Amino acid sequence: MLTFLGFAMIATFLVLIMLKKMSPIAALVLIPALFCVFAGKGAHLGDYVIDGVGKLAPTAAMLMFAIVYFGVMIDVGLFDPIVRGILRFCKADPMRVVVGTAVLAAIVSLDGDGSTTFMITVSAMYPLYKRLGLSLVVMTGVAATANGVMNTLPWGGPTARAATALKLDAADIFVPMIPALAVGLLFVFVLAYVLGVKERRRVGMLVLPGQVEREPAEEELVPAAPVASGASASASASAPAPARASAPAPAEGGAVSSVEGPGSAAGLALASASASASASAAHGSGEAPASEEGFQGLDPHRPTLRPRLYWFNAGLTIALLTAMIMELLPIPVLFLLGAALALTVNFPHMPDQKARIAAHADNVLNVAGMVFAAAVFTGVLTGTGMVKHMADWLVGAIPEGMGPHMALVTGLLSLPLTYFMSNDGFYFGVLPVLAEAGAAHGVSPLEIARASLVGQALHMSSPLVPAVYVLVGMAKVEFGEHTRFTVKWAALTSLVVLAAGMLFGII
Repeated sequence: MLTFLGFAMIATFLVLIMLKKMSPIAALVLIPALFCVFAGKGAHLGDYVIDGVGKLAPTAAMLMFAIVYFGVMIDVGLFDPIVRGILRFCKADPMRVVVGTAVLAAIVSLDGDGSTTFMITVSAMYPLYKRLGLSLVVMTGVAATANGVMNTLPWGGPTARAATALKLDAADIFVPMIPALAVGLLFVFVLAYVLGVKERRRVGMLVLPGQVEREPAEEELVPAAPVASGASASASASAPAPARASAPAPAEGGAVSSVEGPGSAAGLALASASASASASAAHGSGEAPASEEGFQGLDPHRPTLRPRLYWFNAGLTIALLTAMIMELLPIPVLFLLGAALALTVNFPHMPDQKARIAAHADNVLNVAGMVFAAAVFTGVLTGTGMVKHMADWLVGAIPEGMGPHMALVTGLLSLPLTYFMSNDGFYFGVLPVLAEAGAAHGVSPLEIARASLVGQALHMSSPLVPAVYVLVGMAKVEFGEHTRFTVKWAALTSLVVLAAGMLFGII
């Protein structure tokens, strides 16, 4: 009964959010509460929720102060050189933008923290996607999948959990997996290239001033309305511009598409590598550009820049990430201290500090709300025993003849189980059972542990992962849209890692 209710609860949640019938926060709270009553344990709902909140409170605190810290670092210009470098690489080419997203997410993922990766990646890439009219779900999907592959680093969490649960050395699990994970990451880059080419065909190639491109044939152009001098980029982007005779298709996720041509308004906007022209034009006209949803970009002239403190901020960030990797202090404490120090040094005046906190309050509230709502979901799943019954049912459904192939079975099960369960639940609750079943057929616990890592590419888009709400929140993408787009590619990436592991004899 609990097995059926567990699967039904998860399916109901996913269907409702993907069909946009409920908001994620409402679904995370109301659906588990209803199924808790169905399970006959409504009287214990309060205990389950408090238990879930207690377990996720450190994560909520970490995300809150991480958003403030990296928000301040973005405000003061720490990541502006990264944005400029990406602009030089991308050259207004949608394919390069999408590939750049995957590369940037993979590099930043070396710190082992998903929320940090998503904050930096979205902050750097969001301006380009908006200006080029690219699909924002492509950005979130590529970033989440790349981060999922890199999440297997020993300090990222899953490898350490597998080592602890099976009493193994983390290096013995991770190091042999490097070739398979490298193949998985290469597949993500290839996927980004394919999606980028698809976006290029949809929106066309934009041209920056100074770039040489063939003159488009007369029949390829449609008449364009004149753009007033000094008009904002976002305002003019909504006006007719030189384009192909066939208009580009709408973006997935509802992004507004751009057009091709040397005189393209979007191309002119991107040439500044920022939204400063847009901001000044909007200021002069007395209104904000509606099409940008309040987006201002990384304005190189914003008053919050602190160029004289650049190396202090860089050193502080490196020290913070080093302390995270070395586990000198709990991560929430590190981000709390880092945020307080960054605010105090960069904005010594109280009104400025309050303004910076207020500027990032929207993201903080959204993410913290999602985490505490997810605590209701996980609390009910765990407290009622649904998750244990689901795991036992899945393990019990494995045919006896598959015993010698338990590593393969573990790899396949890691996809749905790490998506529907927390990493703690899977690695400490299910993995030991799978390892014991494998040992009975002569399968090494090391192979079981390595196979358990392949589902991480899919896990990073799970509704139970707090960091994914940072990603979709900052990118202004509906969680349901992100799920519909990403799950298939993330699952395929996980299967590629599994296949590579088996091919190389690792699993």
